[in-house]
Amino acid sequence: MNSKTALLAGASGLVGNELLHVLLESPNYEEVKVLVRKRLEIQHPKLEQVLVDFNRLENYDEYFHVNDVYCCLGTTIKKAGSQEAFRKVDYEYPVKMAQLAKKRNAENFLIISALGADPKSKVFYSRTKGEVESELKSMHLRALHIFQPSLLLGDRKEFRFGEKIAAMLSPLLRPLLFGKLKKYKPVSARRVAVAMYQVGQTNHSGHFTYPSNRIFELSRSKTAEPKK
Repeated sequence: MNSKTALLAGASGLVGNELLHVLLESPNYEEVKVLVRKRLEIQHPKLEQVLVDFNRLENYDEYFHVNDVYCCLGTTIKKAGSQEAFRKVDYEYPVKMAQLAKKRNAENFLIISALGADPKSKVFYSRTKGEVESELKSMHLRALHIFQPSLLLGDRKEFRFGEKIAAMLSPLLRPLLFGKLKKYKPVSARRVAVAMYQVGQTNHSGHFTYPSNRIFELSRSKTAEPKK
């Protein structure tokens, strides 16, 4: 049994909530810290909830003295209210977290991005995701793990019409997604969480990217070997 510590941001989200439970259930972590704006309705002897102002993350740098940092932050332009507010959550906060993780010598930095992330994309969402990926790669973290799920399946707190329709159609489309199209297969939030946890137990240096099909494979394996 290992005695590792983990830090998680985005625990109230679809994947983050699943990941929180995976981390708390794991014998590999003796302590799990979560950065939250308001306290979660969960209690556990290994859990430490840290109320933070994400606009001043540098004030909480001591909490980044952990083995693994998991970033599950994310929003939508509709929920954020503007592109500027969206970029703050999906770009500025993750970059600041990575800077603090590097400062405190964290072993792994794991983050959820999105399939189609491209810093040159004409689509604001995809461009922002691509820009944060590029920035993180340029920081030369000890180990950077980027997860790029396609459509995320799970019960969200808020209703998203497009995702609901896509989820309904996914059973019909799944058999058609093979070969190079495998990365477009929908994947459940639980599988993403398990894959992130699995990768967090590895000891590799460099940066690695995992599309949906690789996430699915990792969520089914007992050992996770990252592929650059």
